Amino acid sequence: MAYFDLPLNELEAYRPERTEAPDFDVFWAQTLAEARAYQLNASFVPIETPLKLVEVFDVTFNGYGGQPIKGWLSLPKTRSGPLPCVVEYIGYGGGRGLPIDWVLWSTAGYAHLVMDTRGQGSTWRPGDTPDIEPSDSNPQHPGFMTRGILNPETYYYRRVFTDAVRAVDAACSHPAVDTNRIAITGGSQGGGISLAVAGLDERVKLAMPDVPFLCHYKVATEKAERDPYLEILRYLKVHRGKDEAVFKTLSYFDGVNFATRAHSKALFSVGLMDDICPPRTVYAAYNHYAGDKEIRIWPYNNHEGGESFQTVEKLKFVSKEWPLS
Repeated sequence: MAYFDLPLNELEAYRPERTEAPDFDVFWAQTLAEARAYQLNASFVPIETPLKLVEVFDVTFNGYGGQPIKGWLSLPKTRSGPLPCVVEYIGYGGGRGLPIDWVLWSTAGYAHLVMDTRGQGSTWRPGDTPDIEPSDSNPQHPGFMTRGILNPETYYYRRVFTDAVRAVDAACSHPAVDTNRIAITGGSQGGGISLAVAGLDERVKLAMPDVPFLCHYKVATEKAERDPYLEILRYLKVHRGKDEAVFKTLSYFDGVNFATRAHSKALFSVGLMDDICPPRTVYAAYNHYAGDKEIRIWPYNNHEGGESFQTVEKLKFVSKEWPLS
């Protein structure tokens, strides 16, 4: 690994001009209204686990198009009254896995809902939610980045981001959750999804996007040295002349554009040697973020960022805002 992006002082000042469709807000208002025309039908089925201090529920709720989305809700067994809830989104290719993968927040005393990512979960952790694609979706490069990419109506992340807002709906529907204390987090793809939800849902009070993906796409495809952004590059290499349509679609899903609409207090992280999500793509979102914000910088790290060290920072961040007795 080596430094390949801008020096830190330039990253801290990096606030590129945004590319945004004029109907961005209308598009998302209509998308969420269509999703909420379906009943949420959130169910929380208690399951037996070896975890002695945590109560676990198998979660199902209706996301985009009224399609069922899976998740886990974990609660500390000893609790009194509604708890702050952390809603978590998963990195690229991963699924919800097993409840034992998600004990951190509940053992720290918080409610925790992790959302399965539709269509994913066959790369590094299993998932249980299929992606039902529109019939008019375009051919795609292997992966998820170019699925339906020629039209914002059919783009894959329209469905994922909608699911993610509905996951907050599901969390808020549970009686153990304090709806006035909702936090969101995730790393990489999960960080990008967190930015989208922070920009779309005013109920979110704390946002913690780690090394966020899905930001500043044009520059990301030019600077990234490893997938997933390179899926877009390879698609355009074959589908010559589609770049204008592709980047127009991506403007509806750019974390930079969601960041300008986000007012929750935020804790970001960045790895200065990150060749998957180049530092300037993270800073583009961070520097446009409208709410109060902090960033933790990991100078010698790639896309793993701070890992457990960043987790400690997130625990401190949440506990400072919402101390538990």
